[in-house]
Parts: sequence; structure tokens; C-alpha cells
Amino acid sequence: MTPKTSVAPAAERSGAGRPDTATPAAARAATGHVPLSAASAVRRRELASFLRSRRERISPDQVGLPPGRRRRTPGLRREEVAQLAAVGVTWYTWLEQAREIQVSGQVADAIARALMLDTTERQHLFTLAGTADPHPHLDCPGMSPAVRAMLDQLEPLPAAVVNSRYDIVAYNRTYGRLVSDLDALPREDRNLMWLAFTDPQWRERMVDREENIRLMAAKFRASMAEHLAEPAWKTLLKRLQQTSPDFCEMWERHEVLKPDGHIKRYLNPEVGLLAFDFTHLWLGPGPGPRLVTYTPADDTTRERLARLHAVLTAETAGAAENGGTAGPSARPSGADAG
Repeated sequence: MTPKTSVAPAAERSGAGRPDTATPAAARAATGHVPLSAASAVRRRELASFLRSRRERISPDQVGLPPGRRRRTPGLRREEVAQLAAVGVTWYTWLEQAREIQVSGQVADAIARALMLDTTERQHLFTLAGTADPHPHLDCPGMSPAVRAMLDQLEPLPAAVVNSRYDIVAYNRTYGRLVSDLDALPREDRNLMWLAFTDPQWRERMVDREENIRLMAAKFRASMAEHLAEPAWKTLLKRLQQTSPDFCEMWERHEVLKPDGHIKRYLNPEVGLLAFDFTHLWLGPGPGPRLVTYTPADDTTRERLARLHAVLTAETAGAAENGGTAGPSARPSGADAG
């Protein structure tokens, strides 16, 4: 493989060793750099265009910066993005100019935060940068406020944003307490595959579990075909294989399915058996993050769901009266989109 110029994360973040008077030619001479392949050049240009487009859509007030002097172009300036991401101005300028520099995962993460990328955009950034995401389960701060508001407004219907890896990206209160308390789980465990195959409460309360986990494993295999080399997918697969004999057995069947709709039933510890139809609303042009909404399949479920929602609403009000913070109902889960 043709070697690339490597820039240490500390230098990238501080700008040390890359004064604004440095030139790309001098950097190549110092490192013995040779030109990258044509494919890499195309990817660098695509990354540069993508960063510019994301930068131009953000106003200074959105990131807590003063509007400053008259702006000739929309959005943030390059130096403002560099400031927010704590990287050198010249280095970031080179990045938007498609220069031959390499981006570490740490710095790509800082840039994703500075540009408020949503989960799909964040994944796209790391793909174009050719580096692994150091925080594959991170909830991106740029997730659409409109989607979060929708999750709130859908209550008492349980609703969540789930990506193709089955990470629960965000959810409302009724979804968060549908089976167990999602808020009480570590971020890395807020994944439907992990919960269905390994969590004791989900094993007990997920009615028709055997059929459901078979379908989930088949859908997961179909989705993973597009993500075979991605660290987050390989990490989840390895965790499941090391922990769940049920998953290993079903994974070896090589069944593949696409997401569909059918009745799902859960034994809720607060109100009893709940039965739902569920609907997928895709949030992008292709398979990836989707809004999943659970609709009562019968009158009994509708009545019990209203009771569950009343319990959660009372809990939220009680926490507010006691000076606690129950958190927003459209809770972020800390997962990225795939």
C-alpha cells in the first residue's frame, strides 16, 4: 500500500509542528511522502466538499459564537470550525482543500462534534476519512431536533430511532420502559440484538422470543453485508458470538431477511401483556436510521399503554418537584447510525 503522511493526534489538535507558515511541500519533503492513489484523491475531494457543505449550514449562534463582522459566505468560517474542534487552522484548511494529509479517529470525532453531524453524516465522515470511529456508540449531537420532537409528540405510543445495527439511537419515555429501564443500561448495551439475546429481563418479558430472535439474526446478517469491515459491526458480532449460544446457532443458519412488520408482544412489569403493530419510517435515502413506532394491536393494550404513560408522567413530575432531573422524554441512547 502506498504510504500516507501520518499526523499525530496531539499535533492535529493543538496545531503544534504545523505553523501557519508551513507548506504541504515542506511536509512531504520531511516525511518522504509519495502521492496517493487516484481513488484516495477522489475520496479526499469528496471529504473536502462534504466538510464545506456541513460547515456552511451552521450559523455562529448555533454553536455559541458571536456573529462577528459581515460574512461573505453562509455558515461558519474555517477558523471557527478549527477553533471548535481544537485543531490547527492551517491543518483544517488543508483538509478542506483535499490536501494529502491523514485524519486520525480522535480528530475526526472532534470535527464531527464541531459540525453537529447526525449519525449518518458522522459515519460518512469516518468512511471518507478512512479511519475507524473511536466512539461507535456515541449519540451525535446533531440528530435532528425535529425527530426528537416527534418522539415526544408520539407518546403514549412507544417510539425510538434505531439504526441498521439495531442500536437504539434515541427513544421516548414509553419505549424506554416498554420491557426494562433503558436509562439504567450502559450505552453499549442499548442495542436490540444484545438485549434480545443476552439480557435476562428481555429473555423473560419478550413474548414469542424464539421466533423474534431468529428473525432479528436474519435481518442483522442481511444488513451487515454492507458493513463487513466496519469496527462497530465486528465488535457487536464478536460480543454476541462470545456471549450467546442462541445467537451462534442462528448465525450459522445464514438466513437473511429485510425489516418487516408483524405483531410484537411484551410482558411489561408495570401493566402486563402488551401487543403492538409496528411501523418503520426511514430517516434517510437508504437502509439506516429509522423511526420505529409501536401502535396498540388491541383495546386492552391501548388501555394498558395509557396507564403506563400516566405512571411515567407522574414520575417525571415528581422528579421535577423534588429538584431532580428526569431528562428529556426523547432520550438520546448514545448510538450511531449505520
